[in-house]
Amino acid sequence: MSASDNKLALQKVFDAMAVGNTRPFGELMADDCVWFSPGQSAWSGTWRGKKAMNEQLFAPLYRRFEGKYTNHAARFIAEGDVVVVEARGRATLKTGGEYNNTYCFVCEFNAAGKLVQVIEYMDTDLAVRVLGAPSGAAAS
Repeated sequence: MSASDNKLALQKVFDAMAVGNTRPFGELMADDCVWFSPGQSAWSGTWRGKKAMNEQLFAPLYRRFEGKYTNHAARFIAEGDVVVVEARGRATLKTGGEYNNTYCFVCEFNAAGKLVQVIEYMDTDLAVRVLGAPSGAAAS
Protein backbone atom coordinates (compact mmCIF):
# COMPACT_ATOMS: atom_id res chain seq x y z
CA MET A 1 0.00 0.00 0.00
CA SER A 2 1.15 3.54 -0.67
CA ALA A 3 1.55 6.34 1.86
CA SER A 4 -1.61 7.97 0.47
CA ASP A 5 -3.55 4.67 0.79
CA ASN A 6 -2.46 4.32 4.42
CA LYS A 7 -3.33 7.95 5.13
CA LEU A 8 -6.78 7.51 3.59
CA ALA A 9 -7.36 4.37 5.69
CA LEU A 10 -6.58 6.28 8.89
CA GLN A 11 -8.68 9.26 7.81
CA LYS A 12 -11.66 6.88 7.50
CA VAL A 13 -10.88 5.39 10.91
CA PHE A 14 -10.77 8.83 12.53
CA ASP A 15 -13.96 9.91 10.74
CA ALA A 16 -15.62 6.96 12.50
CA MET A 17 -13.94 7.70 15.83
CA ALA A 18 -15.14 11.31 15.65
CA VAL A 19 -18.68 9.97 16.15
CA GLY A 20 -17.71 7.36 18.74
CA ASN A 21 -17.17 4.30 16.52
CA THR A 22 -13.83 2.79 17.52
CA ARG A 23 -14.40 -0.56 15.78
CA PRO A 24 -12.73 0.44 12.45
CA PHE A 25 -9.48 1.22 14.32
CA GLY A 26 -9.36 -2.32 15.68
CA GLU A 27 -10.28 -3.76 12.29
CA LEU A 28 -7.35 -1.92 10.68
CA MET A 29 -4.87 -3.52 13.11
CA ALA A 30 -3.00 -6.71 12.30
CA ASP A 31 -3.64 -9.42 14.91
CA ASP A 32 -0.03 -9.08 16.12
CA CYS A 33 -0.03 -5.27 16.17
CA VAL A 34 2.10 -3.66 18.89
CA TRP A 35 0.82 -0.64 20.84
CA PHE A 36 3.49 1.38 22.64
CA SER A 37 2.86 4.31 24.97
CA PRO A 38 6.21 5.71 26.14
CA GLY A 39 6.83 7.11 29.57
CA GLN A 40 6.83 6.03 33.18
CA SER A 41 3.16 6.43 34.10
CA ALA A 42 0.62 3.73 34.91
CA TRP A 43 -0.76 4.13 31.35
CA SER A 44 2.66 3.69 29.73
CA GLY A 45 3.78 0.36 28.34
CA THR A 46 3.89 -2.02 25.42
CA TRP A 47 0.97 -4.25 24.45
CA ARG A 48 1.62 -7.00 21.91
CA GLY A 49 -1.35 -8.24 19.89
CA LYS A 50 -4.96 -7.16 19.67
CA LYS A 51 -6.02 -9.54 22.45
CA ALA A 52 -3.56 -8.01 24.95
CA MET A 53 -4.52 -4.49 23.87
CA ASN A 54 -8.21 -5.17 24.33
CA GLU A 55 -7.88 -6.90 27.70
CA GLN A 56 -5.11 -4.83 29.29
CA LEU A 57 -5.43 -1.38 27.77
CA PHE A 58 -8.73 -0.63 26.06
CA ALA A 59 -11.12 -2.51 28.39
CA PRO A 60 -9.78 -0.84 31.56
CA LEU A 61 -9.96 2.51 29.76
CA TYR A 62 -13.47 2.19 28.33
CA ARG A 63 -14.87 0.87 31.64
CA ARG A 64 -14.32 4.38 32.99
CA PHE A 65 -16.39 6.08 30.28
CA GLU A 66 -20.07 6.92 30.31
CA GLY A 67 -21.19 6.72 26.71
CA LYS A 68 -18.94 7.02 23.71
CA TYR A 69 -15.30 7.97 23.46
CA THR A 70 -14.58 10.27 20.52
CA ASN A 71 -11.30 11.17 18.90
CA HIS A 72 -11.03 13.97 16.35
CA ALA A 73 -8.01 14.15 14.07
CA ALA A 74 -6.50 17.55 13.36
CA ARG A 75 -3.67 16.54 11.03
CA PHE A 76 -2.34 13.55 9.08
CA ILE A 77 1.24 13.28 7.80
CA ALA A 78 2.19 10.27 5.67
CA GLU A 79 5.55 9.06 4.45
CA GLY A 80 6.36 5.53 3.34
CA ASP A 81 4.74 3.00 5.67
CA VAL A 82 4.14 5.55 8.45
CA VAL A 83 1.22 7.89 9.07
CA VAL A 84 1.33 10.39 11.94
CA VAL A 85 -1.99 11.61 13.34
CA GLU A 86 -2.45 14.56 15.67
CA ALA A 87 -5.77 14.15 17.49
CA ARG A 88 -7.91 15.12 20.45
CA GLY A 89 -9.84 12.50 22.45
CA ARG A 90 -12.85 13.18 24.65
CA ALA A 91 -15.12 11.20 26.94
CA THR A 92 -17.43 11.72 29.88
CA LEU A 93 -16.47 9.65 32.89
CA LYS A 94 -18.87 7.51 34.88
CA THR A 95 -17.79 9.59 37.88
CA GLY A 96 -19.15 12.68 36.12
CA GLY A 97 -15.86 14.27 35.11
CA GLU A 98 -14.44 14.77 31.65
CA TYR A 99 -11.44 13.16 30.00
CA ASN A 100 -9.94 15.36 27.29
CA ASN A 101 -6.47 14.48 26.06
CA THR A 102 -4.26 15.42 23.13
CA TYR A 103 -2.54 12.66 21.16
CA CYS A 104 0.06 12.06 18.52
CA PHE A 105 -0.18 8.57 17.00
CA VAL A 106 2.72 7.25 14.92
CA CYS A 107 1.16 4.42 12.92
CA GLU A 108 3.21 1.90 10.94
CA PHE A 109 1.57 -0.21 8.23
CA ASN A 110 2.60 -3.50 6.63
CA ALA A 111 2.49 -4.13 2.86
CA ALA A 112 -1.08 -5.48 3.16
CA GLY A 113 -2.33 -2.17 4.61
CA LYS A 114 -2.71 -3.34 8.21
CA LEU A 115 -1.39 -1.51 11.27
CA VAL A 116 1.57 -3.36 12.77
CA GLN A 117 2.64 -0.73 15.30
CA VAL A 118 1.07 2.28 16.99
CA ILE A 119 3.13 4.61 19.15
CA GLU A 120 0.82 6.77 21.25
CA TYR A 121 2.14 10.04 22.66
CA MET A 122 -0.23 11.72 25.11
CA ASP A 123 -0.33 13.60 28.38
CA THR A 124 0.11 10.56 30.63
CA ASP A 125 0.06 12.73 33.77
CA LEU A 126 -3.42 13.93 32.79
CA ALA A 127 -4.52 10.33 32.15
CA VAL A 128 -3.41 9.22 35.62
CA ARG A 129 -4.92 12.28 37.35
CA VAL A 130 -8.29 11.94 35.61
CA LEU A 131 -8.56 8.18 35.07
CA GLY A 132 -6.44 6.72 37.86
CA ALA A 133 -4.33 3.64 37.18
CA PRO A 134 -5.57 0.97 34.76
CA SER A 135 -7.12 -2.05 36.46
CA GLY A 136 -6.09 -4.57 33.76
CA ALA A 137 -2.97 -6.71 33.75
CA ALA A 138 0.29 -4.84 33.37
CA ALA A 139 1.80 -4.30 29.94
CA SER A 140 5.02 -5.99 28.93
